Amino acid sequence: MSQHHASHHGHQHGTGHGHGPHDHTHLDWSEMAPLLERQAEIASPAYAEAAAWLGTLAPVQGVRRILDVGSGPGVVTSLLAEAFPAAEAVAVDGAPELLALARARAEARNLGARVSTLHAELPEAIGTLGRADLVWAGNSLHHMGDQSAALAEFAGILNPGGLIVLVEGGLPRRHLPQNIGIGRPGLEARLDAAHADWFGEMRAELPGAKDEPDDWRALLAGAGLTPSGTRTFLVDVPAPVSPVVRELALAHYERLRDGLAARLDADDKETLDRLLDPADALSLHHRTDLFHLTAHTVHTARKG
Repeated sequence: MSQHHASHHGHQHGTGHGHGPHDHTHLDWSEMAPLLERQAEIASPAYAEAAAWLGTLAPVQGVRRILDVGSGPGVVTSLLAEAFPAAEAVAVDGAPELLALARARAEARNLGARVSTLHAELPEAIGTLGRADLVWAGNSLHHMGDQSAALAEFAGILNPGGLIVLVEGGLPRRHLPQNIGIGRPGLEARLDAAHADWFGEMRAELPGAKDEPDDWRALLAGAGLTPSGTRTFLVDVPAPVSPVVRELALAHYERLRDGLAARLDADDKETLDRLLDPADALSLHHRTDLFHLTAHTVHTARKG
């Protein structure tokens, strides 16, 4: 299975930092990769802030090996390497195309000596990843059917005193105000509801899927770890947005239209078509009220 920094809300998605309503085993990574990379770059200030916070929870010079699990294009891998200058940071993903981007990014930031990549299918390969002082799983755990079992395996490869970091939850991405002048107000809330239904079905179909609450502190404690704090980091790009952010919004809405069409009423489908039509003056191509707003929640726990 491939993961990347792309949450089920299309946040970072990740990355990103995304996973949308598709069978993610059949995504075209070479096509998706630039999009994922740009999504993660927009969230980089939030992730850099999160990495700095982690430096208050773990001894910065004592962290010698970091695993970025479901690394995608490696934006966070390089940020973690910068935040922990004594560490080797390893980007772990199931998509070779994304790992190639992770390597290129590290080289461009003069981190090539300390950033490496590892192709691995997860959760099957967790036990082969080697020991680590910090394991970062950014919107990747929810793509593993038995999250408790995966966390127990991650706990097993953590060195004593090591940290596990989950990016899960937060807030869905927002690009538009409540009333956009097309269709019924509240389009994004209805898209969220349709996406939540899709996400539940996706989870249920994962190998070894277990239906358990998203109580991340309880799941971490159940893996024998000591919860050590949760914080949420904001990604806030107000209107007017840059062409890159506009392009990301267009790609986000194209995926939603393609993936959720069967779950939406005719009015909302027509609204999405208008939003994506460059000839429409109220489309995403021309709107001056377009923005990018989301929040990533980071849960941490320590191995005793």
